[in-house]
Amino acid sequence: MKQFVFQEKYPVFQLEIDKSETDMKSVDDIIQNLKAKIDAHPMVSFIAIFDHYAHTKAIGGEIAPDIRDAKNLVFCFGVKLPNPEVMAVRPRSIGVTEFEDKFVVNFLEPPMPVATEAMEAWVKGLRRG
Repeated sequence: MKQFVFQEKYPVFQLEIDKSETDMKSVDDIIQNLKAKIDAHPMVSFIAIFDHYAHTKAIGGEIAPDIRDAKNLVFCFGVKLPNPEVMAVRPRSIGVTEFEDKFVVNFLEPPMPVATEAMEAWVKGLRRG
């Protein structure tokens, strides 16, 4: 998994998974796998699945020609509400994008280490072995 700063301000964790490295066959398979982990976690609440690809296509937006599918899994780790500023960084989302030969799974770094550790483990767990 690599970490980088996107557009000079967003700390992103990202894992590229060759289709040969996973048992997942589609974006939906990955989303369901991650959703099961969310549902099993006592501090996490599932919110929604957003079909970014369908939305962008429906509004006549621009989609890179090599992207086959793209969805976000939206959820929240909100175990504390110490101030209103924390609302700006919630809820969390994991993006899953499909290409012909790979999946790209990424998320914005959460401000809570326990969330970062869980999300990183969930994503890394998509690889076989």
